[in-house]
Amino acid sequence: MGEDRNIRVLLIDDEQSLLEYLAKRLLREGFTVKVTFSGEEALQVAAEEDYDVAVVDLKMPGMDGVETQRRLKTIQPDLQCIVLTGHGGAESALESGQEGAYNYLLKPIEFESLMQTIRDAYQYKMKQKKGRPAEHEGQPSADPQESGMKKAIRKLRSLYGIRND
Repeated sequence: MGEDRNIRVLLIDDEQSLLEYLAKRLLREGFTVKVTFSGEEALQVAAEEDYDVAVVDLKMPGMDGVETQRRLKTIQPDLQCIVLTGHGGAESALESGQEGAYNYLLKPIEFESLMQTIRDAYQYKMKQKKGRPAEHEGQPSADPQESGMKKAIRKLRSLYGIRND
C-alpha cells in the first residue's frame, strides 16, 4: 500500500516487546514509525517532528496515556490518537474520549484492526485539515519555530478561553 508511506506513526508504550513487534509490522507495511517508551519521551519527540497518528498505551508508569494524549494535542493539535489498553473499562475509555481519542482498542491488539484504525485516523486528519483554511498561507515566517509556538499559544488560549486583549 503506497499511501501508507505518507502516514507517520508515533508508538508510545512501556512494553518494549510489543512496541518492537508493532514497529516491525508497520514498517513492513510501509508506514513511517517512531517508537517511544514513555509519555515524557513522546512529548520530546513530538516537539521536534510532526506525526499523523499516535498509538498510546493507556497505563504507563509516570505520565499515563490520557495525560500523554492531552499534552500531545497541545503540541500537535491535528494529531490523531489511538488508545491501547489491556485494562478495558468504560471509565478509561470515556476519559480517553474526553481528551479527543480517535479510537480505543483493547490489548491483545489484532494487528489488521490496528492498521485499519491508523489508516482511518489518517484519513480523518486529512479531512479535518481540508475543511479549514490554512493560516497565513504563502506567508513564510522568519522563524519556523516561532510560528509553531504562536499556533500552540493560540490553541492554549482558545482551550482555556483566554482572550488576547
